[in-house]
Amino acid sequence: MKAIKLLFGILIAGTLFTSCIIEEDFYDDGVQPVSLETLITDSDLWYVDYHRTTGTGDVPFVSKAFTLSFINGRIYANNNLVDIGATGNGYGIQIGNYNTYNEILQINHVLDGLYDFDVIQISKDEIKLKDRYSNVTYYLEGYQKNSFDYDQIFYENIEYFLQEYVGWEKTFASATGTLNEFDNENYLAFTPENIMTFYSSEDDFGTNIDLVNWDYVGGYEIFDVTGYENLKILTLDYDTGDNEEFELIVLNDGKIELYHVSSDTTYEFEGKEFLQYLKQNGKSKETVSIEGRKRTKVQRKTKNREKHLK
Repeated sequence: MKAIKLLFGILIAGTLFTSCIIEEDFYDDGVQPVSLETLITDSDLWYVDYHRTTGTGDVPFVSKAFTLSFINGRIYANNNLVDIGATGNGYGIQIGNYNTYNEILQINHVLDGLYDFDVIQISKDEIKLKDRYSNVTYYLEGYQKNSFDYDQIFYENIEYFLQEYVGWEKTFASATGTLNEFDNENYLAFTPENIMTFYSSEDDFGTNIDLVNWDYVGGYEIFDVTGYENLKILTLDYDTGDNEEFELIVLNDGKIELYHVSSDTTYEFEGKEFLQYLKQNGKSKETVSIEGRKRTKVQRKTKNREKHLK
């Protein structure tokens, strides 16, 4: 995985320049103010750091996107993590058109219609989009495609990655480790309707994911781990009162590894039936509704843990 470097600007104050707002009279790194069109097109990708969003309003197509790109009057979005970096040559799918005029960024979304934004430049590689008609401001970080860490974004938005498949099927269990109840569970599902709900099943391997009988239900939580960007802790709290804890690693955009802490057993799960959030007038068989997909601000707790050695 490439190392991600989130560039947080600190060089701010407020002055208005042609076609954008710059929050500083000058930059220590020599960056000069530019037109709004140049500003938004100089970066190949704008990562939407939704966890920093402020305000009570909502712009649906922004809150559902992981990245936005502005290219020759067209706006593109990566609404999925699966296949990010490949879909649309890394830009995602076209979701509408945009125009820059009178210091305003106007976006005409294919379904949501017209939106006007003030664009506030925080630093060379960071901007804020402030919706002019509702109380919401989004923070976007700019990257070139060849320096954007498409892999690390999975960990930053891990809850949403787990939801991009109808379910996950166990495909591997290590020979080491003690027997435990989770050995019998072959399927997991994390639903987009409720970010904190999971289901599990003891159905036989090879069962069609749409026909799985979900034996258990409960709540789950994901924790950051001090000192590790590529490791999370997943806890499953069953309605029966049982709970399980795992170290969670993303192996690729269709497979995860779960290390069961109490039994010292390693499992691998593969995603089944990818949910592609295209929202292209609902005409594609691969397209599903993204109502309820809107991201919420995730405030993860942190655990101190030394990663287990394989």
